[in-house]
Amino acid sequence: MEKVRIDKWLWAARFFKTRSLAKQAIEGGKVHANGQRVKASKEVAVGATLSIRQGWDLVEIEVVALSDQRRGADIARTLYCETDSSIARRERERTERQAANAGIQHERPNKKQRRQIHRFLREQK
Repeated sequence: MEKVRIDKWLWAARFFKTRSLAKQAIEGGKVHANGQRVKASKEVAVGATLSIRQGWDLVEIEVVALSDQRRGADIARTLYCETDSSIARRERERTERQAANAGIQHERPNKKQRRQIHRFLREQK
């Protein structure tokens, strides 16, 4: 096997759960091959560099092997190799997001906290 459609390869490498989701991501500009935006029918070859945007993360990988069949996750990881700079950038961005969200309270204030807020606002006037 020398070439495989990029949407089929992304599905086989378990970046997307279905081929239609892979196709939507490609058409949405979330997948680039060798720095260029691609179509779903583009054939990917061994040695190609792919940039895949998944949520907040941008993953840069190099294609190591080809497959058009979806196998287990262990086998899927052997199809590609993520670059060191991509791993470092994703870790750095993850810690930045965690630090930014550390002070955010995700629930409503209770009665005591509301009283403290009202007291603080009264003192500010």
